[in-house]
Amino acid sequence: MKESTLFIAVKHPGFKMELNYNRDLLKSVLTQLTSYDTNCEMMQASKVVVFHSKYHPMKLETPQSTTVPYYHERANDNFNIESSDKELKEKFKQIQKTIACNLQ
Repeated sequence: MKESTLFIAVKHPGFKMELNYNRDLLKSVLTQLTSYDTNCEMMQASKVVVFHSKYHPMKLETPQSTTVPYYHERANDNFNIESSDKELKEKFKQIQKTIACNLQ
């Protein structure tokens, strides 16, 4: 508030119309608020100004990554395969070979 004037910025013109219509109600609510809570004594307004803010906060630019991020292999290829299923054993052996290649 500046010199007991309450400035209210809204993003939509409809909000501005509604708050302008209820300007006296806003002032009376602020007056009642000061009587209920002593911490709000500075919230007195003799004048309420509502305006449409056409300014929007600037978007923060995130840096664009042009390369594909590469990660180090965290798995290791030393695990035992205890199964009687030959097909399953072959799949695990292929996985071991792939992990071994990625470790290098």
